[in-house]
Amino acid sequence: MSDAKPLSESFLPLRRAAVRLGVPAAWLRAEADAGRVPCLRVGRRLLVNPEAVERVLLDRAQRGARKAEGLRGEGVNRD
Repeated sequence: MSDAKPLSESFLPLRRAAVRLGVPAAWLRAEADAGRVPCLRVGRRLLVNPEAVERVLLDRAQRGARKAEGLRGEGVNRD
């Protein structure tokens, strides 16, 4: 037996997903249109899996933190 959620539970309309994620719908649409967050287009509707978007945002935050940490270490003489 599979633990997978039905498609109707996994994907939400863009505006509902934006509310659930706490981000502006316009930002989420721009990110989806640019291919930076996963989405599913059904006719004119844009469906988003909030859990997948959360994973993308977490990955971005982690990469940004690593990059910032690397920049802090540059140019520092530790002798």
